[in-house]
Amino acid sequence: MSEDTSPTPEVAPKAAKATKAPKAAGDEPKAKAPKKEALEDKPFKDFIAQDYLPALEKAFVAQNISDLNLSFEESQVSGRWQEGQRQFTVYFPQGSITAQRAFSCTTGARAPSTIEPFLGDERKITLDLLVFGVIQRLNAQKWFGNN
Repeated sequence: MSEDTSPTPEVAPKAAKATKAPKAAGDEPKAKAPKKEALEDKPFKDFIAQDYLPALEKAFVAQNISDLNLSFEESQVSGRWQEGQRQFTVYFPQGSITAQRAFSCTTGARAPSTIEPFLGDERKITLDLLVFGVIQRLNAQKWFGNN
């Protein structure tokens, strides 16, 4: 058998990338706007006062509760309505929305009989979730409307 001594065919050189047309004077790339800080990343007291309390009040208005009295003291958000006959408290013992939280509710002038974990299984806590959790928990008490 004879060896093939013919030269191997050259591989065609890769096509050069097409060059873009020169940019006009006003076509500079726009700088990306800095990412907005999430509401939940605010300092705890600012988040509660500026965002959580107004959102909670709005949610109660949507439930036809107009005499709600909300307060924020010492890492606790409390709400009372019906002349104080219905009341709830959301506890943030470590002064953070992402740390452990608790919830209690009661009727009349009695102290709450149970303080229970609040949104303990949630990985990411958001403003909407904190509001939803309160509304859902109080709705379970049948404190809103004709449910």
